Amino acid sequence: MEALASVLAAMKLSGSVFLEAEFTRPWCVQSQIGPEDCRAYFSEPAHVISYHYVIAGELVCAIGDGPPHTVRAGDIMLLPRNEPHLMGSTLGIRPTRTRDLIRPAADGRLPRISWGGGGETTAILCGYLGTVSPINAFLLSLPSLMIIGAADGPSGDWLTSSIRYASSESARSPELVARLAELLFAEAVRRHVDALPEGEGGWLAGLRDAHVSRALTLLHSRQAEPWTTEALARETGLSRSAFADRFTQLIGEPPMRYLARHRMNLAANLLREGGQNNASIAYEVGFGSEAAFNRAFKKEYGVPPGQWRKAREEASAA
Repeated sequence: MEALASVLAAMKLSGSVFLEAEFTRPWCVQSQIGPEDCRAYFSEPAHVISYHYVIAGELVCAIGDGPPHTVRAGDIMLLPRNEPHLMGSTLGIRPTRTRDLIRPAADGRLPRISWGGGGETTAILCGYLGTVSPINAFLLSLPSLMIIGAADGPSGDWLTSSIRYASSESARSPELVARLAELLFAEAVRRHVDALPEGEGGWLAGLRDAHVSRALTLLHSRQAEPWTTEALARETGLSRSAFADRFTQLIGEPPMRYLARHRMNLAANLLREGGQNNASIAYEVGFGSEAAFNRAFKKEYGVPPGQWRKAREEASAA
């Protein structure tokens, strides 16, 4: 799914397995990863996607007032919006915050939680994916909780072995672990999109629509080109009006507005990385002049790019 790969690449994801936990029945915890929890592995992200892999036993999980879901050994829970969630052998007892239970790492191992009433054991690995971009329409279109069976499908063995490998290599090979985490998320989204019923609308349906997914791939891989709605329509094999209507209906905004937002997100990523000056970034994201880039960036973020970069640097230093 080329369009999905291009969307994920633009998000510049990084990630790691950062915690192993062993709970014994009865138990119930309240969990949410904070951006500050990622500092040991990568710079603090603008948004966090959290996940848990159940190694042994089972648990019940719920987000907000949503229904409880049973998650069993071999299942992976992904929370695209990183919302606070409850996990436990039962959700009917007073929860304890996971943050209060974490014990420091020892002997090169991951930080650990060992908690509960002494009964049947549930073991999990906890990880995250961080992105330097704020939460976007793509993430908002995903379910609050995605559960995939790691053993299901042709990629099952790869998923299981990758997560276990990540837990042992997170300190020594953070870049490799980040790539594994990104592939895990891509696999979860791919499975979810493949399972959407026929006729389903919305952002995710756009990923499997031949015309819209082609346009998304072009906009993400060739963002500096002077695209117009007419040019995209020609590339996708539709009339201008048919393409514009189809794109807007599925993605939620017109193609040129989507491109403008994507360019600004990419520019923010480049500014945060700090390796290029404003003029170079302006050219890379498709602007013929630094002045035009400054105006567009201020319209999107409220301040000029130089001021935005300085504020990010000061916040990081603090």
